[in-house]
Amino acid sequence: MPNASSWSASSPLLLLWEDSSGTRIFLSLLYAVLAISGTLSNVMVIYLVFSFKKLQTTSNAFIVNGCAADLSVCALWMPQEAVLGLLPPNSSSLRSAEYRLLRGGLLGLGLTVSLASHLLVAFNRYVLITKLPSVYQALYQRRHTGCMIGLSWALALLLVPLLPGLWTPGSAQQSPPRQTDGGSRYTALLLALAVLGQTALLLHCYLGIVRRVRGSAKRVSVLNFHLLHQLPFPAAPPPPRRAQRRLSSVSVLLLCCVFLLGTQPLVWVSLLGFFLRPAPPALQAASWLLLCSLSALNPLLYTWRSEEFRRAARSVLPRGEGPAAAPRPATAAGPAAA
Repeated sequence: MPNASSWSASSPLLLLWEDSSGTRIFLSLLYAVLAISGTLSNVMVIYLVFSFKKLQTTSNAFIVNGCAADLSVCALWMPQEAVLGLLPPNSSSLRSAEYRLLRGGLLGLGLTVSLASHLLVAFNRYVLITKLPSVYQALYQRRHTGCMIGLSWALALLLVPLLPGLWTPGSAQQSPPRQTDGGSRYTALLLALAVLGQTALLLHCYLGIVRRVRGSAKRVSVLNFHLLHQLPFPAAPPPPRRAQRRLSSVSVLLLCCVFLLGTQPLVWVSLLGFFLRPAPPALQAASWLLLCSLSALNPLLYTWRSEEFRRAARSVLPRGEGPAAAPRPATAAGPAAA
């Protein structure tokens, strides 16, 4: 069925070419919603970090790096998927190999740097909370932080041209008997193992944070996820320890659950396709869609528990207090905001 195969190959996540036009329209609307919400949230986080000095921490530098990568997916790649879902399957614009390569490059670049940024944030918080302040200061100097961010982009730029099939998930599903299917299966296996290893390291970091917070009362106040602005740890009186421990554990658990929900379906679908038999196209499409939806959720995932981010956001929103009122929480407004 030539029209179907060309549709699947040119639009890797819109694999349901046998379904009605209503299904493709629904997927296009879903991509449009994710594109708009993800673009606005990522741009907002980047703007707040660059506009407010209190937010310019090492951890937030890694978060901004992830937001910049997520913009490649939300602002550049998702809108194209939304438009392609509304085009007829035999449209000539869908047959261009160069255009497919460009879209695959945007997706691969954004997802690789975004996943690397997740790990950089987790490791930064792990070192901050579980190691001595001198160790943190020595490891996260400005130059070292810049090198870590640069390496994440260098890795992505290296993988995208070397493994083009890695970011075209529809190519392996449209024609299994092809000779190229073996290469696509191995690249899918490589992707699954890479994400699985990254997930194991991320969980190790956050579970280590939870263990340290539960075992050290004087560091409980750290895990409110608006990480320290100075070292050693501030001497301000912490909130009630049991309640703070509970909130901190819930924050870590929610972050880990959302990350696992977004990444693990693709991992196990890829492993299933390599060792047993390919999963149904709808399941493969859903697993890739969940992974890409992380690009829209990441800004909220890392900032919703931060009082500093909430204050900064209120100061720039139309109904906020205005930029001039930002320093006020240190005086009379402090207890109310807390």
